[in-house]
Amino acid sequence: MKKESISVFDIFKIGVGPSSSHTLGPWRAALRFLDGIAATEDLQNIASVKVLLYGSLAKTGHGHGTDVAVILGLCGEDPVTFDVNEITPRMRQISEQKKMKVGKAKEIAFDPAVDVEFLMNESLPFHPNALTFLCSFEDGRDVAETFYSIGGGFVVKENEQGGGANDVELPFPIEKNADLLHWCMKTGLSISEVVMENESAWRSETATKAGVLKIWEVMRDCIYRGCHISGELPGGLHVTRRAAALNKRLLKDKTYNNHQEWVAAIREGGQQFKYTLDWVSCFALAVNEENASFSRVVTAPTNGAAGVVPAVLQYYIAFCDGFDEDKIIQFLLVASEIGSIFKKGATLSAAMGGCQAEIGVSSAMAAAALTECLGGSVRQAMMAAEIAMEHHLGLTCDPVAGLVQVPCIERNTMGAIKAITASQLALQSNPDNARVSLDAVVNTMWETALDMNHKYKETAEGGLATNIPISLSEC
Repeated sequence: MKKESISVFDIFKIGVGPSSSHTLGPWRAALRFLDGIAATEDLQNIASVKVLLYGSLAKTGHGHGTDVAVILGLCGEDPVTFDVNEITPRMRQISEQKKMKVGKAKEIAFDPAVDVEFLMNESLPFHPNALTFLCSFEDGRDVAETFYSIGGGFVVKENEQGGGANDVELPFPIEKNADLLHWCMKTGLSISEVVMENESAWRSETATKAGVLKIWEVMRDCIYRGCHISGELPGGLHVTRRAAALNKRLLKDKTYNNHQEWVAAIREGGQQFKYTLDWVSCFALAVNEENASFSRVVTAPTNGAAGVVPAVLQYYIAFCDGFDEDKIIQFLLVASEIGSIFKKGATLSAAMGGCQAEIGVSSAMAAAALTECLGGSVRQAMMAAEIAMEHHLGLTCDPVAGLVQVPCIERNTMGAIKAITASQLALQSNPDNARVSLDAVVNTMWETALDMNHKYKETAEGGLATNIPISLSEC
C-alpha cells in the first residue's frame, strides 16, 4: 500500500477562521463536491442542494460557521482568495432572498435555515466531522456524497483514504519520527533540508521557497492586523480583544506604519524576560482573535491552534535575530514535518483527540523549528517536539458556546510559551539521555485520544463548555 505523502502546503493552508476542521474543511468539501458534479454534469441542470451536518460539525457548527462555509463553498468561492469582509453581506443576501448561485453558474432556491440541517444526535462511524451533500437535478435524478473533515483542513470523501498529496514518490519517505531520524543520520542533512528535498517531488525549490514565504506573509499580516484592531469578538460571548491594548501598552502608545518598523521597535524595547513573555502572548492572542473574527489565517496545523507557530516564529525574528528569509523558510519546513508526523501517527482533529491534537501538535511543531533554527541538532529538535507535546497530553477541547474563543485563544499563548521552554530545555540537554522518544509521545497522544470521553472532543458537552453554561441562543 502506498504511503501518504504530505507537503508543507498540506500542513500550512491559507484560509478563513475560525476552525480548520469546522470551517475550512467543510468549505473545501463543498468545493470538491461541486467540482465532482461539474466534471460530469452541466451545473445549469441542478434543481436543488441540501447539506446534512453530523456529529461534532452539527454540535458546534453554528459557532464555527460551518453553515456559512459550506454555503460559500457551494457558491464556488475560494477560501484562499474570498474577501472576508464580504462574508456577512453575502450570507445576509442569501438568507433574505432565499436564493443561491451554485458554482457561480445557476441561481436556485436555497434557505440556509432549512437547507443546512444540523443533525445533533446523529454521527457517522468513520469520523465525528461528517457532512453529506444532497443534489437533485431537473430531470429528477439525485446524487448524495459524504465527506469527512478530518482535521487541519484535510478532507476525505467516503471510502477514500488519506487527505494529503498522495500522487508522488518522495526521495525520503517518512511515516514516523524514526524514519526522519534515519534519513537525517544517513544523509547528514538537517530536518529542513530533508523536507526541502521531499518538496522537490512536487515543485522546484524556488517555487517551494516562494510558497513558504507567502505562508509567512499571511501569518505576519495576521499578527500585525490583530495587534492593531480593538473591540469585541463576534459570536455573542462579548469577549474583548486584548492584543491591541497589550501592543499599545508595550510600545508606550507609539504607532508604526508597517510590520518591519513595528518589529524593529519591539527589538529596541529590550529583551527582559517579562517583556519578551508579554510579546509572545501578544503575538499569539493577535492571530487567534483574528481567527475568531472570520479573518484570513493559516492553519498551523489547525485554525484553533493557528497562533502558536506564528507567535514563536515572530519571537525568533524579533528576539533571536531571525529576520532572514532563509531562516523563516527553515523554521516553517521543520514545523511542517513535525505536524505531518503527528497527522500520520495520531490526529490533528480536536473532534478525534481533544485540544492536544491542536495546541499540543502546534507547540511541538514550533519547538522543533525553533530548536533547529537556533543551532540545535536533529535529535535536539526532536527532543524539543517531544517535550512540548508531553506537557499537552490529555488536553481537552471544550469550547464555550461552541466558539473558538474561550479557552481556545489563551491556549495559543500557553502553547507558544511551552514551545519556547521546550526548545530551551532541549538545547541545554543531551538527547542521548532522553527517556521518551517523539514516536513514543505520538503513540501516547493517539492512545489518549482513543481513551478520551467524547464530551471533551469539540462537542461543547463537557469541561468549561458546561461549567460556563452560555448557549448561543442566550447570547
